[in-house]
Formats: sequence, structure tokens, C-alpha cells
Amino acid sequence: MLALAGCCLSTMPAFSQTTSDWITGLPREEIHVKAWPGGKKVAICFVLYVEVWGHGQGPNFRPDMAGRTPDLVDEAFRQYAIDWGVPRVGRLFKEMKAPLSIALNAQFLEQRPEVWKEFRASVPEAPIVAHGVNNSTDRLPLDNGPEVQRAYIKRTLDMIEKGAGLRPIGWSSPSVYNDADTFAATAAEGIRYTLDSMDSDRLSRLATKPRPLVLLPYPPTVVDMGHFLSRNKEASDLERLWIDYVSELAREAATDPGREATVVAIGIHPFVMGTPAGAAAMRRVLDALRKQELVWITDVEAVLRASGERP
Repeated sequence: MLALAGCCLSTMPAFSQTTSDWITGLPREEIHVKAWPGGKKVAICFVLYVEVWGHGQGPNFRPDMAGRTPDLVDEAFRQYAIDWGVPRVGRLFKEMKAPLSIALNAQFLEQRPEVWKEFRASVPEAPIVAHGVNNSTDRLPLDNGPEVQRAYIKRTLDMIEKGAGLRPIGWSSPSVYNDADTFAATAAEGIRYTLDSMDSDRLSRLATKPRPLVLLPYPPTVVDMGHFLSRNKEASDLERLWIDYVSELAREAATDPGREATVVAIGIHPFVMGTPAGAAAMRRVLDALRKQELVWITDVEAVLRASGERP
């Protein structure tokens, strides 16, 4: 009983001195977590981005070909990610019995229902994070104030609820493009946590209305897409990056047992980890991280529950 009580106390949150958030200007306070379940110190959430763009839109594998009509190379790059990459990642996480989180464009459910059905069957318990309507032509209406953004967010949530059968309580802005008003707008529409915060190793709480918004760290330095397209990194490079990133957080925790628990959401995309080579690298990453005593591979909403911020 004493051991159980100790474990429970280790995940009870406390709150630090309030600071001013540098984006919104709202009060923000860190959520202190001594340890995650099982005495783990580093929580890792892999978030698969399930997206649609439209013909002539979206990321380009060969920017030098983007002016062609038709641009079959880049269209095929995007189409492969949807038809083959998304289901492959689902199968991989099912086979590995590893938790996964899903960031979902609402139009994916309308445009590719057969792919969604196959993918969802592989990871039926994965929490869904709303990721806007699509990732190209229908993104957040920035600079129009929180009420206009709020209407867009509501439309996104309504579409996902209709197509997936649940209403998300998490948010990740499409194309990683939001502004200060987005935080207030998401909170006003019932969102409880966001991946739009990219500046910390720990959870924090933003004083939005009508309820606070939990900021779950999503550092840009670990997202596969930017490395793959802009920095010419392969899946094997990302394998090393992720293992090094998490291993160093674990080393810091082992060196200082009193150090508070950390968390990182790692964005993965079917263009990269949904290829055969990407899946092989992802498998090695999961194997390597599972061997680390202080690392907890989990999902975004399990992190909230463990921190006391129950969804």
C-alpha cells in the first residue's frame, strides 16, 4: 500500500510560479510531475499526421518539378503517403503493440474513408487530435480574430465527430500555422490540450477561458517532415536523432533523480515513416526506446491522465 501511495504521489501535479506566456501574454504555469507511471521519467508520444491536400497542393519531394503540369512525381509522392504510408504505420504500431496518437485532417474522413477504416482498425484506441480541415487550401483563418478561428475549429471538430464517431479534445494547427488567437479559440471550443506549444520539455497550463489549456511539448527539432524535406535527412538519420534525443533526456533524469519528469510529442508523417525504409527505422526506434528503463512510450491523452490533467 505504501508503494502504491508513493507511485500515486509521484504523478500528482504541483504548480510553479505563474509567468507570462511569450506568445499570448496569458498567465502560464508549469505542471510539475515527479515521475510517470512505473517510475518512468521521460514520456514519448509518437503522433502520426493523417492529412490531405488536393491536386497541385502539399509537400513536394522534387521542388524542381513543382512547375510541371501535371506534376506526376510530386502527386505520386503525396498519394503514396495516403494509400500505402498511413496503413503501413498503423500495422507497424499494432504489430509492435506500441501506443500511437493521430493528428487528423477532417477532410481525410470524407475523401479517403476506405483508408481511414483500414488504418483505424489497426489502432482503434489511438486518441485523435484535431488537425484542421485540410493541410493546404482550408487552414486556420489567421488575423481575423478568435471568433472566426473558433468557427473554423468548431467546423473541424464537427466533421471529425461525424466521420470518426468521437469529438477530439486535442488540437494541432494545420501546417503548423497558428497565432496567439488560436489558443483562446481552441479552449473556447472545448479543446483541453494543444500540440501548438513547441518551447519546453515539460507540460504547462495556459490560463485561457473558459478553462485552462494544457500545452503538450511538440518541439520542431524532432518532427520528421522538416528534416526529410528541408534538410535531406533519411529515416535512418531520424532514427539516430530520436534515440539520441530521448536517451539524453533519460540520462539527465538518471544523473539527477530529483529532476522532474519530461515529455515530448514526436510528429511522424506517412511520407517518411510510412515507406518500407521508414517503417524499418521506426521499428528499430521503438525497440531501442523500450530497452531504456526510464522511458515511457505512451499516447498524448495517457500523459494528461498521468499528470492529473484528466481529459
